[in-house]
Amino acid sequence: MSTSVSGHAVAPVPEPVARVADLMSTYGHTWALCGGWAVDAWLGRETRDHGDVDIAVFQDDQQPLFEHLRGGWNLIGHDPNVAGNTTEPWDGRRLDLPGHIHGRVRDASSNLPYRLDEPAKQGFDLDIQICERADGDWVFSREPRITLPMDGCVRESGWGLPTLAAEAVLLYKSGAVRSGDDLGFLRRRDKLDFLALLPHLTDEQRDWLRNAISLAGHPWLSQLSA
Repeated sequence: MSTSVSGHAVAPVPEPVARVADLMSTYGHTWALCGGWAVDAWLGRETRDHGDVDIAVFQDDQQPLFEHLRGGWNLIGHDPNVAGNTTEPWDGRRLDLPGHIHGRVRDASSNLPYRLDEPAKQGFDLDIQICERADGDWVFSREPRITLPMDGCVRESGWGLPTLAAEAVLLYKSGAVRSGDDLGFLRRRDKLDFLALLPHLTDEQRDWLRNAISLAGHPWLSQLSA
């Protein structure tokens, strides 16, 4: 899956994604588009509305990421060491897994909000997921038995951008990252993304995803086996 999986002409890169791609073009370390926009990147078209842009970076690159963004962005870091609704600015401290960073462009009038229940509505339109890697593999931090070789985990999509592999995107969409949640309850947008991308997975990708989510049990298993 090195280009659009749809087999059709690839639409232009949407502006929110292009803006983040431009931001990360001088980062100098591995990053990848992920989340709902990654689904669209693999399909080569925008399939639904998106509240923010998700990208993935790696835990051992946190300091260069902080240096890259600190000058122009308000950043809030989330990990198991802080309350989920924290608004404390990220000062570059090492974030433990699982962790992510909300970011919004800093301007002269911007002040951090008092709550982050709906970060995208408060201008935090960049969500950076912190990932783990070891011995040349991407490692799913909640279940270390789930891995992908790095050269297969981050690939170039039809939009010409580094993009998380489709099967890894759907693993996150499955809810397996939301510790303590009932995996039978899935967000509507995740169901839509799954149904849109599933027909385009190769047999190898389906097998990998089936094996990955079977470790926890999941309602998608029956469709992956069809």
